[in-house]
Amino acid sequence: MTTTGLDGFALLDETWRTVTPDAARRMLIAAAHAFAGKGYHATTTRDIASLAGMSPAAVYIHYRSKEELLFNISLVGHETSLALLSSITGEEPVERLKNAVAAFAGWHAEFHTTARVVQYELGALSAEHHAEVAELRRQIEARMRSFIEDGVEAGVFDVPDVKGATLAVLSLCIDVARWYHPDGKRTPDEIGALYADLVLRMVRPS
Repeated sequence: MTTTGLDGFALLDETWRTVTPDAARRMLIAAAHAFAGKGYHATTTRDIASLAGMSPAAVYIHYRSKEELLFNISLVGHETSLALLSSITGEEPVERLKNAVAAFAGWHAEFHTTARVVQYELGALSAEHHAEVAELRRQIEARMRSFIEDGVEAGVFDVPDVKGATLAVLSLCIDVARWYHPDGKRTPDEIGALYADLVLRMVRPS
């Protein structure tokens, strides 16, 4: 795929590597970049097609509407996040929470273009699509909450409001996508390590 001049193309392509055929994947990559740069409502299907190096009519061969493109981006992005948190390992609660926060914050930095769309354009989804994505978000929240709960049960975390703490941790990680720039001073791994340390300081007994 050499017809697009998207910044961070390799990372975007990695996010959508399971999407086939090639033209459908190119459309998603272009849409993610366009939505992140201009916002969903300011982006036209012509903008997306131009970034993908295809004709405007080609969009509708693979997607019924601009909203369906957004839904597919949201779906894959949330599924990727859930799979990431579900793969976290560690012998004890402190290690598992540390690994979870590092991975989640790091993902929002490394794939900031996609993450920005996934996290900040939910309001443009149809009611049906929003409900499907909302269920994935509940599962993501439950997974992160389980890491904190494990630490509370083991007596290594002091968290009076586990649900509130979970939302704070998720919000902290998600916000990385809003401000992160690849030319900044910290790499995604460094941001992940920093945020993991901050979260552990939040939940450990004072």
